[in-house]
Amino acid sequence: MAKVLIFVDKRELASGIRDYFSQFECVIHDKMLVSGDYIVSDRIAIERKTTSDFVKSIIDRRLFQQLKNMKENFEKPLLIIEGKDLYGTLHPNAIRGALASITFDYEVPIIWTKTLAETAGMIYWIARKEQIDHRREVPIRGSKKAQSPEQEQEYLVHGLPGISIVRARSLLEHFKTPVNIFNASEKELKGATNVGPKTAKTIRKILEREYIPKKK
Repeated sequence: MAKVLIFVDKRELASGIRDYFSQFECVIHDKMLVSGDYIVSDRIAIERKTTSDFVKSIIDRRLFQQLKNMKENFEKPLLIIEGKDLYGTLHPNAIRGALASITFDYEVPIIWTKTLAETAGMIYWIARKEQIDHRREVPIRGSKKAQSPEQEQEYLVHGLPGISIVRARSLLEHFKTPVNIFNASEKELKGATNVGPKTAKTIRKILEREYIPKKK
């Protein structure tokens, strides 16, 4: 059986989870991820929270920004909450409200695990199901090279600011070719699925900005 590929955010390595992945048929690549702590396919990113960090992230609102980022970049984001004692320093109603918001407002599924080892196993089996059973690709900007003209087009458009692989495919389906995307006006870009006013404006700004090389 082919090994699955899992991208891990560098900041997650301090948890020691790499050691637990070693028992599975998988390859771990660590890098600074923009969204999520783990990426297992082109549509699934996973945010991992210990119960203590989950509570802290509710208080400072960091959790909801992280969920928003995943929703903008991945079709099926997922939250893993790891640990046993969730109710402690924060009022139970605040935690229940946050869980309800995650499930119904953000529409992000939650998986509960008790230990780091269990979390690693869960992430591996999700990656395996995506890559082996469903033949889903890992994000192409995490791979060495594109394998087909369509992937090369996706890779090219994926390089635009704020454009995830999901958005890249939506843009290509809407405009048909990369050159049509690059020539599209801000108004035309906003007409594409999954592209909001801010993203459209940023894309036009980058495409129209004069390149100024750094002085050596």
